[in-house]
Amino acid sequence: MDDKTIWITELDLRRLRTLIIDAQGTEYRKSVYLQQLGQELDRAKVAPSQEIPTTVITMNSRVALVDLDSMEEETYTLVFPEAADGTGDRISILAPIGTAMLGYSVGDTFEWEVPAGMRRLRVERILYQPEAAGDFDL
Repeated sequence: MDDKTIWITELDLRRLRTLIIDAQGTEYRKSVYLQQLGQELDRAKVAPSQEIPTTVITMNSRVALVDLDSMEEETYTLVFPEAADGTGDRISILAPIGTAMLGYSVGDTFEWEVPAGMRRLRVERILYQPEAAGDFDL
């Protein structure tokens, strides 16, 4: 986590705040990642879906990230927990990298602590962003 301003849609903010409240009654309630997600939301610049830049990672965006240590490209779709899959292709917002990537833009780099250590990633490109595609209800 860093101090760079991140972007989030009004709709994503509402849904993620509800997710945090609902998670308080689950095994996630003491999760450091849930707390980090709340902190990320607190520092985000919020905008209507139609005004979000097309270069920003929003919920349900499919993105290519480059691991700055291995220089390998990784592709993820950022989803709500119930839509995550076991392959890692659809990554939950409550996963460390999921929380980390939300709101960042193409060209941004970020570091995030994961169970295996620190990851350094760069947003290479947005392959699909719902808002850019006019899918404002995803």
